[in-house]
This record gives sequence, C-alpha cells and structure tokens, in this order.
Amino acid sequence: MDKSHLLIVLSAPSGAGKTTLCHNLLAVDAHVSRAITCTTRPPRRGEEHGRDYYFLTEEDFAQYVARGEFLEHATVHGHRYGTLKKEVLRHFEAGKDVLLNIDVQGAATLRQAAASDPQLSASLVTVFLITGSLTELESRLRYRNQDAPEVIQRRLAAAREEAAHWKDFDYLIVSGTMSEDLHCLQSIVVAERLRSTRARPPRW
Repeated sequence: MDKSHLLIVLSAPSGAGKTTLCHNLLAVDAHVSRAITCTTRPPRRGEEHGRDYYFLTEEDFAQYVARGEFLEHATVHGHRYGTLKKEVLRHFEAGKDVLLNIDVQGAATLRQAAASDPQLSASLVTVFLITGSLTELESRLRYRNQDAPEVIQRRLAAAREEAAHWKDFDYLIVSGTMSEDLHCLQSIVVAERLRSTRARPPRW
C-alpha cells in the first residue's frame, strides 16, 4: 500500500444510495478508480462480469480465500463478497485513489487489518452513508422495485444492525439529494488528500 493514495471505503445499508454515490464520484473525479469486488450472488438485470462485479462460483471464491488473496471478505444476505488485494494495488500502481463500495462487515475487516499494517492504516478512509430515518430507507427500497416484500423486511432488519456501527467510521453522511451527497463525499476526499501526512514536502 502507498500512503500517498487513498483507499476510500463507502458503506451503507442496502437502499441508502451508495452505488449511485460511487458512480457520481467516479464521474466527476478522474483521480479515483473503483475497485471491482467479487461476489457469489447471481448477476442482476443489466450487470456485467468485470464491470459491476467479478461473479464467482462458491468454489472459486473459497480458493481465493484459501490462497489469502482477499483484502477483505464477508457474507451478506446469504452471498459472499470480497475485495482482491491485486485489484486495489493495480489502481494504486496507476496513481489512482481507490473507491470501495463494501458492507459494514468488510469495512470492519479492513479496520482490523489496518491496526497491524501502517501503510493500510495511512491509506484507509471510511465513510458511512445513511438515510435520515428507517422509514425513508424503506421508501427507497420500495421505490427501486428490486426486492420482494419479505426481502425488504430482511434488509431493513439488517439496516438496523448496520446503523449501530456508524461511530466506527471516520465520516458520516446523512443522505439528502444526490448532489448534496456527492458534495459531502467530494469534500471528504479533498480534505483527506490535503492531510500533511500524505503531502510531498514542498521544494523550497
């Protein structure tokens, strides 16, 4: 890991808008690249392997775990998700900051790893996105019309548990409009880039 580059972790309950926020940041900041994560869940309509996720079988995922190739991995809603170390490193080597769209479990795994890895600790920036209320989150889940009612209830139950961990993150964004959320995330990225611990010494 290179401490001059950021590893930006964005976590949120399902339906809070983190995927949209990630897309919006990538559209306006050419210095940020998204690390594509692996998953064992089936592709949703319109999703493509290598663009949205790396869609893996359970067997392939288990082999990556056994070889220690994941930076973090977790099971969420019955499916496995993980971020390959080489996926992050290839963006760092290209001179980019890296954006990770991962769940609360994955963020906790990264924080734990950072406790014993000074370079990872210096790069890691964690952000939690949450709606103003559970009622608002439920409205968003119903509006996107992707899940059956029983699935929505499971996601809301999980959201209650995830929301309890917001203080574990470096930053909290209470979701408003898409432009407001983007402004908040851009402000965080700019502030983190300007930290003196990441700056190259001026040439006086």
